[in-house]
Amino acid sequence: MNEFYSINIAGLRRDLPICRISDELSIAAFVLFGDVELTIAAAGRLLSLAPPHDIIVTPEAKAIPLAHEMARQHGGVSYIVARKHAKLYIKEVFSVEYQSITTAQKQTLCIDAAEAALMSGKRVLIVDDVISTGKSLLAVEKLVDKAGGIIAGKMAILAEGDAQRRDDIIFLEPLPLLS
Repeated sequence: MNEFYSINIAGLRRDLPICRISDELSIAAFVLFGDVELTIAAAGRLLSLAPPHDIIVTPEAKAIPLAHEMARQHGGVSYIVARKHAKLYIKEVFSVEYQSITTAQKQTLCIDAAEAALMSGKRVLIVDDVISTGKSLLAVEKLVDKAGGIIAGKMAILAEGDAQRRDDIIFLEPLPLLS
């Protein structure tokens, strides 16, 4: 098997390292951190496909640079990061629990109640770097719903495996699971 999977994203070629998950399955690892050129290009391309929205929300952590750049390119629209754990600066925790396919125990996504209020009645664009199983996406959807936000759309740079067959997400490129 090759050591890298080559992919073109928003007009840029990237060689993603292949990582073995099990004897039968490998993935092409996509990490946006530090790739400023790709972050800018992908944000612009996603915005060109995005439905009208008032605010962006993203799960912690790898899609944070993407959400930031999309907000910046969109003229300074706000974005919210749904944290995996309540931080000390979150004064009034607003959260949802979910079960991830990759973690045995229940997980939590949380924001401050003031951030939840910012979403209330607003068109919310959910943004992630990669959507695979959709479990974290579903948790963000629950968080937005609980806050009274209106989900305008769900977007990602890449859709991995079965996610690429979903018709409720907008993504730039498919990312296969490798056997």
